[in-house]
Amino acid sequence: MSKKLRVAVVFGGVSSEYEVSLMSATSVIQNIPQDRYEVVCIGITKSGRWLFYPGPVEEIATGKWKDHPDCCPAIISPDRMHHGIIKIMQDGSTSLLKLDCVFPVLHGKNGEDGTIQGLFALSGIPFVGCDTLSSAVCMDKAMTHTIMDNAGIKNAKWNYMLAFQLPQLDEFCTRVIDQLGFPIFVKPANAGSSVGITKATDYQSLRDGIKLAFTHDKKIVVEEMIVGKEVECAVLGNETPQASIPGEIISCNDFYDYEAKYIADSKLQIPADLDEDTTNRLREIAVKAYKAWGCSGMARVDFFVTDQNEIYLNEPNTLPGFTSISMYPKMWEATGLPYGELLSQLIELAIERA
Repeated sequence: MSKKLRVAVVFGGVSSEYEVSLMSATSVIQNIPQDRYEVVCIGITKSGRWLFYPGPVEEIATGKWKDHPDCCPAIISPDRMHHGIIKIMQDGSTSLLKLDCVFPVLHGKNGEDGTIQGLFALSGIPFVGCDTLSSAVCMDKAMTHTIMDNAGIKNAKWNYMLAFQLPQLDEFCTRVIDQLGFPIFVKPANAGSSVGITKATDYQSLRDGIKLAFTHDKKIVVEEMIVGKEVECAVLGNETPQASIPGEIISCNDFYDYEAKYIADSKLQIPADLDEDTTNRLREIAVKAYKAWGCSGMARVDFFVTDQNEIYLNEPNTLPGFTSISMYPKMWEATGLPYGELLSQLIELAIERA
């Protein structure tokens, strides 16, 4: 019998999406095939402490995990000779735990923006998901728009603003109203799960939305509103990525914000209500964009599809949700790849790339 691979699932993090990460990690840990992988858990608190967590999986989602008496400080060593985590015991002694792979189940800043991916790259430990550059590119909405424009991929008209330009806020508002019209979506450039997003319908709500977005990031993006179905597609692979059957979000709110995603009763429809030609084009565009951004491992690519079957790419998500209701695993399941096998493939892709 072959030896199990030791996989560290990293969750939590200094991010507005801390709670979502706990839910995703719980689901991932419960579904990783236990006959193939030995799972170790590393939690990062909201204040940035790294803790080895040996307790019940169920206490991760509740947030109680960090108070477990057997938690101990643990850090991923950047020293490639270690190839693992260093645990710091209560008496001050240290213990090295070697790893075969890291599965970062982290969302938002410090988790999918390339920062922690850089640490994994230094450590020499294979890790699930996109590399440092593509993670950073896909996290920054201004960068993703720039690359889409350059690759000839249709997306919403957009503009951006940096925090130091706030004294020119009124001039910026006037300019983007002329460029985009109303409604205008205002977003932090580097945040996920629709945190800090405003749908501005007049001058005052635009100003307020920009100020709100700046509480989450030092760069904000404004986009024209595209009226259409919200459709998502899951992409998997390294050099030869594949796209899943797309799914459709039927939001219970005005737009698919944080509450609609995780709290209220939005509906997920798989497959999306699209004709065959539109479905095939959308899957092709998802793969084209994935390659243009330099992605590897996985990404969820989000679209708008108008009544005229025009396809507008909205944004990527390089570490999509893995909760029980998340679209990424559900779309692959509908395409014929069960959850557990999907997790195995992601780990294998990480090792293959390394």
